[in-house]
Amino acid sequence: MRLLVLGGTRFVGRAVAAEAVRRGHDVVCAARGKAGAVAAGARLVRVDRDDEDGLAPVRGERFDAVVDVAPLSYPWVARALAEFGDRVGHWTFVSSISAYAEPGIPPTGVGDPLLPPRTEQGAREDLAADPDLYGAVKVASENAVLDAVGDRAFIVRAGLIVGPDDPFDRFGYWPARMSRGGRVVVPDTDVSAQYIDVRDLAAWITDAAEKGVTGIYDGIGPAQPLLDLLGGIAEQVGEDVELVRAPEEKLTELGVKPWSGPRSLPLWLPASHKYLAARDAAPALATGLTPRALVDVVAGALEHERTLGLDRKREAGLTPVEETEVLDAL
Repeated sequence: MRLLVLGGTRFVGRAVAAEAVRRGHDVVCAARGKAGAVAAGARLVRVDRDDEDGLAPVRGERFDAVVDVAPLSYPWVARALAEFGDRVGHWTFVSSISAYAEPGIPPTGVGDPLLPPRTEQGAREDLAADPDLYGAVKVASENAVLDAVGDRAFIVRAGLIVGPDDPFDRFGYWPARMSRGGRVVVPDTDVSAQYIDVRDLAAWITDAAEKGVTGIYDGIGPAQPLLDLLGGIAEQVGEDVELVRAPEEKLTELGVKPWSGPRSLPLWLPASHKYLAARDAAPALATGLTPRALVDVVAGALEHERTLGLDRKREAGLTPVEETEVLDAL
């Protein structure tokens, strides 16, 4: 199979390229090449998707399948479809569960209401003021894919993606924190947690391209109580840890934020998004998505954390000083 990965130099795109190369496929990664190197064995073609004609360097090449991981740009998706959509047998678009409009109510499946589509290009820094932007752009991008390639489309609404090369620090905060041992602040909550290791997601996406799997799926592992997951991470890390439950109201009073960002407890969801991590993984699992054991997920995340440096400034979580302040206030 000849595979075009639109991206391929970081996290999901790079993992897909690496998996496809491992299986013996001919892989081309079309990217600026600024985020990192492509996987060994893949070929990088430098493109600038911000440019109206940015895909010209791969124009005329023929591919059996395309994987597009465009994060926050409808124009990128539309230009790629115009360039290749009419002559590619299988098209994967990596979307997001952030596309759903009502994360505060129990989900029923991929037919749940979506955010109003927005056909624009955003930037990560825009999301603080406009948190629905990411999901709304994904909805518009999904619509474009379905309009252009129809029943050749494989749309993956990914949940929390974790593992090697994760740039967001959310899942990784927990094994890194558990590795220090001692009293660990956790939210006293009944919310669920879901995740998928990037290596398992990449394997599933490659499987789908090989086998012609199409449709719309929530690309995520089974849901479980967040506190069970945190207990499992502590057990796998193997340090002497005491999980100290902090009431959600107290955390809010102390200025601790949910989910991500500075001074946060990652994976803790506010009431407005209580069911964001309660999606039904069964349809994806039935098509071959195979989540690895927690011990392997934790090992991969912790190795990545140690590579980056456990004492670095993080994208998400509490610093040791902040955690001590919370513990003292409980």
